[in-house]
Amino acid sequence: MKRGQDGQLGLAEAFMAKGLGSNARLEKIAGLVDWPRFEQLLSRVRPGESGRPPYRALAMFKALLLQQWYGLSDPGLEEALGDRLSFRRFCGFALDERTPDETTLCRFRQALIGADLGDRLLEELNRQLEGRGLMLKQGTMIDATLVAAQARPPAATADGAGRSELDGDANWTRQRGSSHFGYKAHIAMDQGSRLIRRALLTPAKVYESQVADQLILGDEKAVYADRAYEHKERRRRLKALGIKDRIMHRSHKHQAVLPYWQRQRNRLIAPIRAGVEHVFATLKRCYGYRRVRYFRLDRNALHLELLCLALNLRRAAVLTA
Repeated sequence: MKRGQDGQLGLAEAFMAKGLGSNARLEKIAGLVDWPRFEQLLSRVRPGESGRPPYRALAMFKALLLQQWYGLSDPGLEEALGDRLSFRRFCGFALDERTPDETTLCRFRQALIGADLGDRLLEELNRQLEGRGLMLKQGTMIDATLVAAQARPPAATADGAGRSELDGDANWTRQRGSSHFGYKAHIAMDQGSRLIRRALLTPAKVYESQVADQLILGDEKAVYADRAYEHKERRRRLKALGIKDRIMHRSHKHQAVLPYWQRQRNRLIAPIRAGVEHVFATLKRCYGYRRVRYFRLDRNALHLELLCLALNLRRAAVLTA
């Protein structure tokens, strides 16, 4: 009888007043995508605790999306699933069904990391959004932002290589004369729709240009990026793919001052490229992504991908309103 196991209403829910526990935003998102496609990807992940019947992986995945939208800790998510009807409905838990505790939620997240599913889940969502005509592919805007580590910054050594005993993956970098300890989130955003096409997390010291090619999808009509992404080979690759090169120019030791045409080109590209800053502002202001939530790169990489999934679903709900 339980909705979480076979899609049927629980006995208690059958007697509830109509509209009780409804949430228009969650109901809109629930109807946006083909959830069984996600369930297929999640089929090899066994949620729940050993010795007990497992929770449906799709229900657990939806719970993690709720965690991103509402900024909840694992204990907070456990509590919310226990007493918020809209959360139970979104995940598919009947009123007379137990919900996962914080330990089970943590283990499921770890199982997602072990199955390396974060990027595949984002790709599946974007494939469905493209099918609805929401992914425009007119251009891809790429950029990166620094995110502080959860661990306290260690003392920086003379070469700036001080590491934390709690989080050995985080490291130091300098930006605009200031030192930062943590990670760097690299984003590829679809021009026009502002949907995130791809996301990567690296230690803070990794330069933008080192991972730039992983953010170019190959099916966009143009790539927009600032000076940090300029590279001759990258420009040649874009030309060979038939993708318009909209990467800004920068000065170098053999050319201290840019020619007039390059300065003008930069001025035209800059306001378009800056559109990706909207994603970073939303992640930091609305999702609290100024500091990573966990220790270790793999855990925080999954968290970034879950944030991007959550952001894209909300954005898609707006675009289809």
